[in-house]
Amino acid sequence: MPYQITCDIHTHTLFSRHAYSTIMENLAAARDAGLQVLGSADHFSDMLFTQQDIRNFQYFLNVDVWPRKKDGVVLLRGAEADIVSLDGHLFGMDIPCYHSIADTKGEPTANLFKRVTDGLDYIVASVHSRAFAKGATIEQATQMYLNVLAQPKVFVLGHVGRAGVPFDLDTVLTAARDSHKLIEINEHSLEVDRSGKITQSCRDIARRCAELGVGITVSTDAHISSDIGRFSQAPAMLEEIGFPQELIVNRSVESLLEHMALAGVCDLRALLN
Repeated sequence: MPYQITCDIHTHTLFSRHAYSTIMENLAAARDAGLQVLGSADHFSDMLFTQQDIRNFQYFLNVDVWPRKKDGVVLLRGAEADIVSLDGHLFGMDIPCYHSIADTKGEPTANLFKRVTDGLDYIVASVHSRAFAKGATIEQATQMYLNVLAQPKVFVLGHVGRAGVPFDLDTVLTAARDSHKLIEINEHSLEVDRSGKITQSCRDIARRCAELGVGITVSTDAHISSDIGRFSQAPAMLEEIGFPQELIVNRSVESLLEHMALAGVCDLRALLN
C-alpha cells in the first residue's frame, strides 16, 4: 500500500535566494498536490548575506501576516537554521542584534537567533558546511546533535543522511524519539545522490528509526513550487526496508500537530477545529 504523506514541512521560498517561488505560489502548489500542511522553512544561515544583521532577516519577523489556512492547507512558519559548532549552537546564537529593524542605535538587546525565531513555529536544524566538525570524534558529533535536539524550537534534524558528520546513531535517534522530535528523510538528498553513498546513509538511518520506533518526516526540501509535495525516491526507499507508516509523522495533519505539541515546540492543535 502506498505511503500516505500529506504534510511537507521543509520547503523554501524566494527568500532563500537560491529558491524560486513565493509563499503564495508554494501554497497553491501544496493545494494542487493534495497536501494538508505546508511548512515553509527558509534558510537562516550565513550563506544568504555577507552582513549578519537583523535587517537582512526581517522576512522572518512578519510571518504572522501569513494566513494560517488557505484553500484547505494549513501553513506553518518555520526556518532551516544551520548548525554551526560542535557545541550545538545554531546560526545567530552568537550574533548580537537590535530588537527593531528601524532602530539600530545603542546597545544590542538580543541575539539574532532569538530575535528571528521567537515568532516561528519550529526549526529544522541542519548541517550545511561541515568545516567546523573537521576532525571531530564520534562522541563530539553525537553530543552536538544531542545539544541541538535540546533546543526548544528545534523539531527536525534536517538531512542528516547527507550532512557527512558521523555520530552514534542509536544515541541520537533515541533522544529524538524520547523528545518527540523528528529525523528527516530528505527527498532532495536522494535525488542529487550520484554515488549512492547518501542513499545508503539515509537507508541505514531510516532502518534504525524503524527498529527503535523513531518518528520521521519525509520532506521535499523544495526550492521551487513545482517540487512541493512531490515524492518519488523517498517512499520507494522506505518501502524497500518495510518502514512502518505509523512512524511517518507527516502522514496526516493530526499526527504532525500532535507531535509538535508533544515536542513542546508549539501547540497548533486548535487549527484542527
